[in-house]
Amino acid sequence: MKVLLFNGSPHNQGCTFTALTEIANTLKEEGIDSEIFHVGNDAIKSCMACRACANLGKCVVNDKVNEFVELMEKCDGLIIGSPVHYASSSGATVAFLDRAFFSASMSGRRHIFEHKPGSSIASARRAGTTATLDQLNKYF
Repeated sequence: MKVLLFNGSPHNQGCTFTALTEIANTLKEEGIDSEIFHVGNDAIKSCMACRACANLGKCVVNDKVNEFVELMEKCDGLIIGSPVHYASSSGATVAFLDRAFFSASMSGRRHIFEHKPGSSIASARRAGTTATLDQLNKYF
C-alpha cells in the first residue's frame, strides 16, 4: 500500500512539509509506504475547461499536474496538504487540484481517485484552517 502526500506549499520544507513528514512517519510505523509530491513555486496554470484532456488522456498543459495524475494511479490513498492563504488553500493548490481532478475525470481515468481513502491538512499561523479544510475535502 502506498499513499501520496501532496504538498501545496511554495516552500519545499516549510510547515506543510513538516506536517506531511509527521504523517509519513506514522504511515511508515503502520507499514504503509508514502511519497511527498511537492508542487513548488512553478507557475501553475488554472483549468481552462478546454476538455482537450478527454481526447488526449491527460491535461493539455504538460506540467507537474500530469506527473501527479500518473503517480496517483499507482497509489492507494491521497493526503492533500496546503498552507492557508487568506482563509483558503494556496492558489497553486486549487489550480493544480482543479486540473488534476478535472482531467482525470474527463479522460476516463476517474478511477485514479475513486474509492481511495483521502484526507487533508491545513497549515496556518492564524485563522482560516476550517475554511481551508472544507475547501480541500470537497475534492474527495
